[in-house]
Amino acid sequence: MVSASDATDLAATAQKFLAEYLATAPSPCVTCSFQAEDMVVVHMVRAVLPDVPVIFLETGYHFAETIAYRDRMAAEWKLNLFNVQAEMSVAEQESKFGILNQTAPDRCCGIRKVEPLFRALGGYETWLTGLRREQSKSRTNLQVEEDFTLPGGKVLRKLSPLAEWTARDVWQYAEAHNIPLLPLYEKGYTSIGCEPCTSLPFDSNDPRSGRWSGKKLECGIHIQAQ
Repeated sequence: MVSASDATDLAATAQKFLAEYLATAPSPCVTCSFQAEDMVVVHMVRAVLPDVPVIFLETGYHFAETIAYRDRMAAEWKLNLFNVQAEMSVAEQESKFGILNQTAPDRCCGIRKVEPLFRALGGYETWLTGLRREQSKSRTNLQVEEDFTLPGGKVLRKLSPLAEWTARDVWQYAEAHNIPLLPLYEKGYTSIGCEPCTSLPFDSNDPRSGRWSGKKLECGIHIQAQ
């Protein structure tokens, strides 16, 4: 069991790392889905860089609760928020391809998440995320610092300061710093993305088991060009 002192040590380590790194980091940004981990990272980064760009992927398929929470926190924290969207609207995409989140979820994620985010990230040099190793078996080798290559060949420095954290660590930090969390957690959701592809988890040992009906693990935004 992780003690409160252990969680405090983890937070202090992450805060020290960010303060030192961001003192000289070129052109940083934070990607934020407004899930708990991302809110912790945004909270930490803003203590160093209050106007850090915060990138949100506005897919057009989010829960109403997610959008309302985004708007609330953006106003309360005065976030330098950038809502990044696909080139096609949801209506245009569905007219052209049908309901891709049902027939070809990888393609839907590619159009509405991967391409828009990689396009946006092209304007930055340092990318901060709320990823944690515990979240998924696809993230077990996650490093706190690593290079990430975009499709055009540009290399970013990707930072995941919560890589070692557990869900309990995240919740303890949020409680200690009075960070209100997305209300969907109160309904039992443990990993929250687009509404059509998010359900309550069916495996208590896998917080992402409610994503894409368990058919895949990642949307693709954390998979770099080879």
